[in-house]
Amino acid sequence: QVQLVESGGGLVQTGGSLRLTCAGSGSIFNFNFMGWFRQAPGKQRELVAAIGPGGSTKYADSVQGRFTISRDNAKNTVYLHMNTLEPEDTAVYYCNGPLKLGYQPGDYWGQGTQVTVSS
Repeated sequence: QVQLVESGGGLVQTGGSLRLTCAGSGSIFNFNFMGWFRQAPGKQRELVAAIGPGGSTKYADSVQGRFTISRDNAKNTVYLHMNTLEPEDTAVYYCNGPLKLGYQPGDYWGQGTQVTVSS
């Protein structure tokens, strides 16, 4: 059974940092783009960051320069390093893949991990 499992969310103060981890099966990760999405209360789910199999990356404008996505293909793991967190980053963060054309979400989602940034 294909699974994506996120971890690393929590409560942090403005300006703080967190690292999210997404672990999954090789059939999802191998040679595929993977992404992190987030959904805040009352808002649509949005792409935060994506990473290709060779390490190419894409970021939402709102997190550019503050967040870094990385991957360890040997461990079938994707990370999201979040720095200088702001209250607007509060959301449930989801790992997804393999991404479809145009960085659209793929078939597999993790269960989500809550990130709360206090002001």
